[in-house]
Amino acid sequence: MMNRQKGKQHPLAGTTMSGAEMIIQVLADEGVDTVFGYSGGAILPTYDAVFRYNEKHRRAEQDPMRLVVPANEQGAGFMAAGYARASGKVGVFLVTSGPGATNTVTPIRDSMADSTPVVAITGQVPTGAMGTDAFQEAPIVNIMGSCAKHVFLVTRPEEVEATIRTAFEIARSGRPGPVVVDVPKNTQNWVGEFKGSGLLEMRGYRQRMDSLRAAKLSERKCRQFFEMLEKSNRPLLYVGGGVINGNASTELREFARAFNIPVVTTLMGLGAMDTTDELSLHMLGMHGTAYANYAVEDCDFLIAVGARFDDRVAGKVDEFAPLAEHIAHIDIDAAEIGKVKVVDWAHVGEAGRSLRQLLNHGREFGFARDFAPWLKHVQKLKRNHPMNYDRDTELVQPHEVVELLNKATRGEAIITTGVGQHQMWAAQYCDFREPRLWLTSGSMGTMGFGLPAAIGAQFACPDKIVIDIDGDGSIRMNLGEMETVTNYNLPVKILLLNNMGDGMVRQWQRLYFNENFSGSDKTLHRKDFVKAAESDGYPFARRVTQRKDLGETLQAFVDFKGPAFLEVMIDNNASVYPMVGPGMGYGQMVTGEWIAGRDLNSRAPEPIDPERSPELF
Repeated sequence: MMNRQKGKQHPLAGTTMSGAEMIIQVLADEGVDTVFGYSGGAILPTYDAVFRYNEKHRRAEQDPMRLVVPANEQGAGFMAAGYARASGKVGVFLVTSGPGATNTVTPIRDSMADSTPVVAITGQVPTGAMGTDAFQEAPIVNIMGSCAKHVFLVTRPEEVEATIRTAFEIARSGRPGPVVVDVPKNTQNWVGEFKGSGLLEMRGYRQRMDSLRAAKLSERKCRQFFEMLEKSNRPLLYVGGGVINGNASTELREFARAFNIPVVTTLMGLGAMDTTDELSLHMLGMHGTAYANYAVEDCDFLIAVGARFDDRVAGKVDEFAPLAEHIAHIDIDAAEIGKVKVVDWAHVGEAGRSLRQLLNHGREFGFARDFAPWLKHVQKLKRNHPMNYDRDTELVQPHEVVELLNKATRGEAIITTGVGQHQMWAAQYCDFREPRLWLTSGSMGTMGFGLPAAIGAQFACPDKIVIDIDGDGSIRMNLGEMETVTNYNLPVKILLLNNMGDGMVRQWQRLYFNENFSGSDKTLHRKDFVKAAESDGYPFARRVTQRKDLGETLQAFVDFKGPAFLEVMIDNNASVYPMVGPGMGYGQMVTGEWIAGRDLNSRAPEPIDPERSPELF
């Protein structure tokens, strides 16, 4: 063990504490104010330590470390993830051994896939009973090892405080991710001296992190970047969730505006650029806006920042950005460089610092390039290929529901979602003026994410409006957490788009499986969601079946001060478009009946010349 803490000695250094008390004290030292979790035998000593810590430090009848109890441990994991994503802090959840711990495998893997910093503390049977198939024993190190950024098993009680402290360091540093600490019950009950400082020895990891923090773009690399930008006629910023995770949105916006470069974002990158900004083309990818995808088709210099060219974005990799003469890639994870797409220029480092260095270099050397023709082309793409849907039908269209909600919230609410069609409609029709307003399960695509994530976000941001836009399939996955909302009297709002089925699966079955709706039709289900909400104590619980009632009811829903539930019965044949089919390139994008597509031959020529190609302008 090594001491890397600087400054004054901890006021409690030398105090005799139990292992459980040390765990809670380190959480307090790390600034943790909310812990999500479900108790059980193997974690009871630590739960008792939370209780005693709050008894000792309570002021004005408020617990300094709130303990939020979900209906299920999976809910606790997603609440911690929602808290982390909304606040930028490390989320924490605390569960017991065996099924308590295995119930959190999905949120741990989800957090790893979306680079979310959480620390999970799991109880374990006493060390002497490990390996005997003891009651509620599970091999958490083996199970979580494939899912988490790092896993610790604390078999030496004297290392428990340093282990918890190190877990936070790993969760938040570099590319963020989940860390699991498995603590046997006898380690929690052990009594020893609290040191108040110190981390585990992890020399190789810290050397890599120090290198990342110190990573600086050389004069030569900056010059190379601007040489490519100078030669470009149609540059495009392709921005991923790494910009949000790295708190680099300010630098991104300044960079884009300084050089007048349009921006497309991934699903996870929404909010990195204000979606109402003139330079924003919103989301690209499988269900990205048509104009964003057309811009990718037309660009000649693609600048990827905090993005990883995943399959839902790059699609048919060889055909992704087909006219790009150069591709640049900035990412904090060296493993992502060249993993999917070969690039011409790359830098491994923090997104914000990297963009700031490039911006300063460009200003210092007076870089000036007129991209006005390209910007004019991009604006025309937005005018000619806007998002749209059937606006004449009497059936309630989900697109309109989200569009009206967006008008009421003005792009300032925190929006969470489950996974499926409702997720894509929310991504397409909601604005996000700032980062950390859009919380969704991207890489894992975990149904049931939305409601517990909204709960975590509301605890993190009590003054913000938090709305879970969910589907009838997704919300069933963690339906028990509806009661958690009312238990804690949270003003979380649930907008349920009910199409009586697994809509995205049904859409694929319509398109690719001859309308064989195998296992996706929920019309036989008898769940009355409004009655369920009323039984859980929601003071606002309504259903809309008619289009004419949408506007007034949605406004009342948004304005309501407490927990609110609104179910909207939508057209169950409504589909998500645009759509780039599996294994397809953007050139094969289907825009559907209501979004204007373009002739495949009308892509921007090389170079764009408004005199030579007036039809593009």
